[in-house]
Amino acid sequence: MSATAGAVVRSPALAGHNRISTQALTTLAQAAAAEALGVAPHDVRAGWSDDGGLLALSVVAPITVPGLSAVLRDPGRVAALGGTVWDRTVAAKASILRLVTELSGARLSRVDIRISGVRVHEGGRVR
Repeated sequence: MSATAGAVVRSPALAGHNRISTQALTTLAQAAAAEALGVAPHDVRAGWSDDGGLLALSVVAPITVPGLSAVLRDPGRVAALGGTVWDRTVAAKASILRLVTELSGARLSRVDIRISGVRVHEGGRVR
């Protein structure tokens, strides 16, 4: 048995460290939430808090919905767009958490969303 048996062999480490700024994480969270809710990123407010060593994301944003006249003409439009505002918000939580985690590498414990209003979209499809 050699003297190095059981030793951990490590690659040479690069000096320094990497950090993702709070502003970069916030911008990423705003973009992810905007995509999930069908609004512009500048309409989204995002904030961070510590949740037992993990990051908790809080989002405040409007959500895009079809116009009432469009829904009256075609009641199936609500289901085609992903369901009610509640259903879409629940789905947005999972989407935002997955996307922010995937792109940043940050470990999020949860995403809290508060819908602050609606953006009525009368034309074609709503994202």
